[in-house]
Amino acid sequence: MPQLQKAKHLIGRSLVLRNATVADAGFILSLRTDRSKSKYLSYTPPEIEKQIKWLENYATKSDQAYFIIEDKFGGEIGVVRLYDQRGDSFCWGSWILKNNAPQSAAIESALIIYAYAISHLGFNQAHFDVRKDNKKVWQFHERFGAMRIGETADDYLYQIGLKDITASLRRYKKFLPGPIVVVNYDES
Repeated sequence: MPQLQKAKHLIGRSLVLRNATVADAGFILSLRTDRSKSKYLSYTPPEIEKQIKWLENYATKSDQAYFIIEDKFGGEIGVVRLYDQRGDSFCWGSWILKNNAPQSAAIESALIIYAYAISHLGFNQAHFDVRKDNKKVWQFHERFGAMRIGETADDYLYQIGLKDITASLRRYKKFLPGPIVVVNYDES
């Protein structure tokens, strides 16, 4: 049975996903309260103390993994989270990239998430929701092979299986040509 697990680092071709810590509160809050980016997210209170408290609580839990997306030089360019395990399916979201992130950051970060969840954690599928107004993102997921399986008043609901994830990892191989390197906390 797969299980969500935090990792210290997930290293791809040009990106590193690093486990989020309390020290990242200001960066995360700046993304989540950015007016243009937050319109597709659940509300985040603008107080830094609340973000710090959330990250302190996150550090004690094992039911999700929250990553800071960095370039190879350690520059912070975004965030992404794995959560809501349902059997062999994981949810991913809270995915935000800075406006000046490299064009390939979206696709490479998605590939890293799928490679980690499938190859290292043992998941066979993913589920997630995307705001209906966030056309660019739901079109991105549909190009990856995600199937729209329902909707709510605000969101489209998606699922993607192992076959389509594997096909996307092959199709977009130029963005992640080799396996990711996973650095766990017990290896550092």
